[in-house]
Amino acid sequence: MTKRILSIAALAATLFATTANAQEPRSILRVVPQADVAVTDPVFGTAWISTIHGTMVWESLFAWDSQMQPRPQMVSEWGVSDDGLRWRFTLREGLRFHDGAPVSMTDAIASLRRWMTIDAMGTRIAAVTSGLSAIDARSFEWTLTEPFPALVSVLAAAPSRFAAIMRAADIPERGRPATTLIGSGPFRFNAAQRVSGDRVIYDRNPDYVPRAEPPDGLSGGRVVKVARVEFRILPDPSTAATALQAGEVDFIERPSLDLLPVLSRSRAITVTRLTDLAGQAMLRPNSLHPPFNDVRARAALAYIVDQGETLAAGYGDETYWSRCNSFFVCGSPNGTSAGAEDFGRNLARARQLLAEAGYRGERIVFPTTTEIPFFGRMAEVTAAAMRQAGMNVDLQWMDWPSVISRTSNRNAPEQGGWNIYVTGAPGPLMWSPMTNIGVNMACDRSNFAGWPCDETAETLRRDYINASEADRPALLERLHRRLAETHPYRSLGQSFTMVAYRTGLTGILPSPVPVFWNIAKP
Repeated sequence: MTKRILSIAALAATLFATTANAQEPRSILRVVPQADVAVTDPVFGTAWISTIHGTMVWESLFAWDSQMQPRPQMVSEWGVSDDGLRWRFTLREGLRFHDGAPVSMTDAIASLRRWMTIDAMGTRIAAVTSGLSAIDARSFEWTLTEPFPALVSVLAAAPSRFAAIMRAADIPERGRPATTLIGSGPFRFNAAQRVSGDRVIYDRNPDYVPRAEPPDGLSGGRVVKVARVEFRILPDPSTAATALQAGEVDFIERPSLDLLPVLSRSRAITVTRLTDLAGQAMLRPNSLHPPFNDVRARAALAYIVDQGETLAAGYGDETYWSRCNSFFVCGSPNGTSAGAEDFGRNLARARQLLAEAGYRGERIVFPTTTEIPFFGRMAEVTAAAMRQAGMNVDLQWMDWPSVISRTSNRNAPEQGGWNIYVTGAPGPLMWSPMTNIGVNMACDRSNFAGWPCDETAETLRRDYINASEADRPALLERLHRRLAETHPYRSLGQSFTMVAYRTGLTGILPSPVPVFWNIAKP
């Protein structure tokens, strides 16, 4: 078996952990997240805030560094056999849940089995998995029926439904979210002080033993330097900005872009990018029900949307956004626009496609929110453009958790379902066919809300994932051209993920996901 081992001197690890735990931090870091944590199970939910929350409470076997490369997190040693069919993993010492129980192989295996029934890439791995079995108290073997070279990369992909290791006793029946929030991560969820719609509290886990390496994105040593992190739910962006200026909060995870010029003028506030990889806004149609179950109606969206108009409404100054017809983020290594070069406003073409799809003015249910202002503004502009193309759009305003709940409903629109909505995802998630939630077109409905189905696209995506680096560019272009024909969603363009925080904070990490370890307050 070919081994890949991360060797760390026991003395160095002990000193690192002792120093971290000896700090006894007493400060409170107050954060304004983009939304309340409506779904607290990061494996079950797809909302970005659920992922942020999940990385604080739980850990995974591997994690992405700042360059989206997989690094060991709970794992200390791992290896794969020469034929690629047997993987062995050994967990690092000192892993304990918040109730004091050690992380066991029963927990790890049960968590992975559950993840493989939910995550889109996990289901692919499940299809070639012949066994998961414990070797000893800290090691297990994963056997496959055919090689899956990307296994470690998929296990590290936190911006999707990351493979959080939970207590086996907390894993619910299939199709339901976990409700017990006891992880093994650097923070403990404080259920007693949770106030829905107002605040979420995370206390530093004093028993957590961090890795010995320096932190890098989501990987490395997760050293907590504050006593508590408080998520303050402030849906109004002006209120959040005022609170930051007054020092009532320390960090805004997703500040309103039209307020950034004001915040930037204050010496007490730092405004910066979380990552240089732009995020993507998307117009997501429901492919299960008319009219968007017809590819021609979905194609019409490519000729209804004017990205510049929509992005300007959502993000303001063009400093913060750019047009892009790539499903895989312009400026990334996969930023091709093959097959989508002519997408843009052409209402005559859109009307023709809608007519060919049999659309006759039926009501289009379009849920959206003011809680994430740029989504709401882009939805308004998009709805107006759809009406110009002859569509009967019913724009329905609600809070963001209600949008998430509504768009999880597979019923027809007249039975509580929906037709289309505006959402978005960060660049670290969307730049790769492996993790881009919007291009998964698996026909088993395990994919992201909207549930498009195309076996040809899925075959190309699987071939890309399993290909060598040399073969991937050609496969990527073929995949992108197929996506441009099947229209799983319409890209509204892209914008940079900006954060704003009090200048006195130190240790803020460039990361695929905002993290709140390593941050210290003066």
